[in-house]
Amino acid sequence: MLLVLGRRVSLSFVKRVIPQDPVLLSKPILQNFRTIKFRVIHSSTVFASATRQNTDTMPERRPFVRLPTDVYPVNYGLCLKPDLIDFTFEGKLEAIVEVNLATNQIVMNCADIDIITASFVPEGGEEINATGFNYQNEDEKVTLSFPSALQKGSGTLKIDFVGELNDKMKGFYRSKYATPAGEIRYAAVTQFEATDARRAFPCWDEPAIKATFDVSLIVPKDRVALSNMNVIDRKPHPEDDSLLEVKFATTPIMSTYLVAFVIGEYDFVEGQSSDGVTVRVYTPTGKAEQGKFALEVAVKTLPFYNDYFNVPYPLPKIDLIAIADFAAGAMENWGLVTYRETALLIDPKNSCSSSRQWVALVVGHELAHQWFGNLVTMEWWTHLWLNEGFASWIEYLCVDHCFPDYDIWTQFVSADYTRALDLDALDNSHPIEVNVGHPSEVDEIFDAISYSKGASVIRMLHNYIGDEDFRKGMHSYLLKFQHKNAATEDLWDCLEQASGKPIALVMSSWTKQMGFPIIVVDQEQQGDDRILKISQKKFCASGPHNGEDCPNWMVPISICTGEDPGCTKLKVLLDSPETTITINNVSPDQWVKINPGTVGFYRIQYSSAMLESLLPGIRDLTLLPVDRLGLQNDLFSLSRAGMISTVEVLKLMEAFVNEPNYTVWSDLSCNLGVLSSLLSHTDFHEEIQEFIRDLFTPIGLKLGWECKQGEGHLDALLRGLVLGKLGKAGHKPTLEEARRRFKDHVEGKQILSADLRSPVSCSLHKQADMQEEKNRIERVLGAISAPDLIQKVLTFALSEEVRPQDTVSVIGGVAGSSKHGRKAAWKFVKDNWEELHNRYQGGFLISRLIKLSVDGFAIDKMAAEVKSFFESHHAPAAERTVQQCCENILLNAAWLKRDADDIHQYLLKRKAPPV
Repeated sequence: MLLVLGRRVSLSFVKRVIPQDPVLLSKPILQNFRTIKFRVIHSSTVFASATRQNTDTMPERRPFVRLPTDVYPVNYGLCLKPDLIDFTFEGKLEAIVEVNLATNQIVMNCADIDIITASFVPEGGEEINATGFNYQNEDEKVTLSFPSALQKGSGTLKIDFVGELNDKMKGFYRSKYATPAGEIRYAAVTQFEATDARRAFPCWDEPAIKATFDVSLIVPKDRVALSNMNVIDRKPHPEDDSLLEVKFATTPIMSTYLVAFVIGEYDFVEGQSSDGVTVRVYTPTGKAEQGKFALEVAVKTLPFYNDYFNVPYPLPKIDLIAIADFAAGAMENWGLVTYRETALLIDPKNSCSSSRQWVALVVGHELAHQWFGNLVTMEWWTHLWLNEGFASWIEYLCVDHCFPDYDIWTQFVSADYTRALDLDALDNSHPIEVNVGHPSEVDEIFDAISYSKGASVIRMLHNYIGDEDFRKGMHSYLLKFQHKNAATEDLWDCLEQASGKPIALVMSSWTKQMGFPIIVVDQEQQGDDRILKISQKKFCASGPHNGEDCPNWMVPISICTGEDPGCTKLKVLLDSPETTITINNVSPDQWVKINPGTVGFYRIQYSSAMLESLLPGIRDLTLLPVDRLGLQNDLFSLSRAGMISTVEVLKLMEAFVNEPNYTVWSDLSCNLGVLSSLLSHTDFHEEIQEFIRDLFTPIGLKLGWECKQGEGHLDALLRGLVLGKLGKAGHKPTLEEARRRFKDHVEGKQILSADLRSPVSCSLHKQADMQEEKNRIERVLGAISAPDLIQKVLTFALSEEVRPQDTVSVIGGVAGSSKHGRKAAWKFVKDNWEELHNRYQGGFLISRLIKLSVDGFAIDKMAAEVKSFFESHHAPAAERTVQQCCENILLNAAWLKRDADDIHQYLLKRKAPPV
């Protein structure tokens, strides 16, 4: 779906404020924009052996009953007439339904809608008027009562209703925009996932209750009207010549959450895929050129998926449209995909490389859903992870196909894989697959477990099966369940038949129990053979799980050696607590590495001798970039868990002085950001800043400020990352040059390249015409240190100048900037809680706001304060997030107590002149 995460500041910003992490939020580049899809489902089938949760703090699950099946829809005939002045809409529904069981009532979903009249016309019979409408507001249902039983068979349900074009960014809502002349106007747009179609029309709003849709929209004649299908008729409204009635073709059978309509002012660019599908990208008026990059990606992507799945795209067209006010990142409505402006629009002159990459990934994600999610749909929200995890994996496969120079799979490890490991190590994590009852529970699962861990275990599964058999299984699955609904086990069955491997058995250990193992490895040499002793136990952020109830996983293990670092020498499936493996023909001087490519979803703890033998591979770059990254990230995580000293990680980091790879630097930057945030609670914060300056200065000098001939996408990303890091760490030459360039930019002497604007920037917000530029400025405003200016930034976050969905990023930027900023942001959130909670109505943005505001604290009493605040200020959609934040604060505090003195001594010793 929804993409949810806030992807992009630098990765270091996101990982610093979200030590583990969409919704909302994301990847190196990825990390700050992915305000996309993220929510978190309350766990019910949690393996007892896999958790150490304090169940006393878990919320009670609300009782929930799905809709009765005695009446179900076959086709919705839907006509809507929005009023863009008064923000209301009128609707007429004529639904062909099938009565399975004689009944005198029909139960449907309905929220924030007033039904005026309702009747039922049996096929060939007389109209029966409903005698009452009983709204069950808490369950978002309405019961229509009839004076006599509706008999078994077909009929037509007719409902006239009215509703509000709300300002909550869900259901049928209004989105504010400015015309090129500066006039404020409103579009009417939709966001229905997970359970908000019921705010636009009474319906059976469950994914398994599929039907076809005939949509008509009555709109001002000077507005664009779009829906899932192509327009088949457009005629003047008989009662008002300023209005048009626009009729769309009948959709395939589909779920309500994928229905969409948009009425507003837009330009578009158009293309056609090689397999004949018309593709349009709709942009704000006057900005059609900013849709060309997304169009290029979409036109390449559709044929890629056609070929990969070996199933043709089933609609005649696909539209991608930029919506001004949009809570998520994007939404995969069938044939009409909606996006935040920053997830779709690229200005050829003013967009940075990270934004292009973000747009490519989001387009790849949403178009994958056209098959995996739309053509075959999850049976219930319990299986949401499969929808989102799969799309979050294959978006990278697609971008790697379209843009091989992005080295996107290495970025996946830093953006998704490590983020998921960090969150899943918490006691307050949850299994990938969680039983969902009441739809209010759905919002909490759009999180990094569903998206990023889901993507990571599918990547591991793909590697375990092999691409050829994986594609065969996917093709079989899509054919078998097209236009239907499926559960997780249905996919495992198809992949098992294609590969002959025990997929269901292996994967259930990863999807039905939370957490993951740490693989502990030791070795000895026997002649020409290397003997490895490998064991597994649950990894916890507070240290290894010790206890008799320790869970086990079925772990696909790959092994490579220094002889050929890019080639897997041996594969085994670890299905027990420990095993011994013999690798033949390995000389004593060769290193052995577990998990080449960093594909298996686990941490590794090597014996001291094994680790020592791998370190030269970092300095001389013989280890692949993704493996250099993985090794460092594992050790950093072990240090936070108290299993090794943080000083050991600092020593390792110094070995990266010759590192050329952007993503490796990005991950280092993130982890140093976490450490810098932690040490801001001490009186030696400046020493870690000096360490950062020493580490990043050589690569900064090598890159310089100017783009060199022959440089590519990753060079631009690296330059922005390194200069930004040096500036934040107080590197004087970098700060001086940044000020000079900013002054020249403001005075119009020399335009600052888009890739350098984040590290340099704070240009005037009002003058920024692109939403990407506004967001870039908003995210860095918090980097100031003056207390009065910090307050101005926080006040600005809630002003009309900032789009509602971007307020969270501004407050997060303040919280992540400094110790003072963190305190000020938390106080601001508390003082303005009512307004903020009301604004986001408990959706995934509220979870993100909480996480960004408090995750950086490292004092025990702050965990108690946060817990106490949310006990008296309930945020039902963020209960698990609050628990995770409190756990992270306590983990930070323990880390600080345990390692602060040793870190301080090490940093002082580094500075001391040699004796």
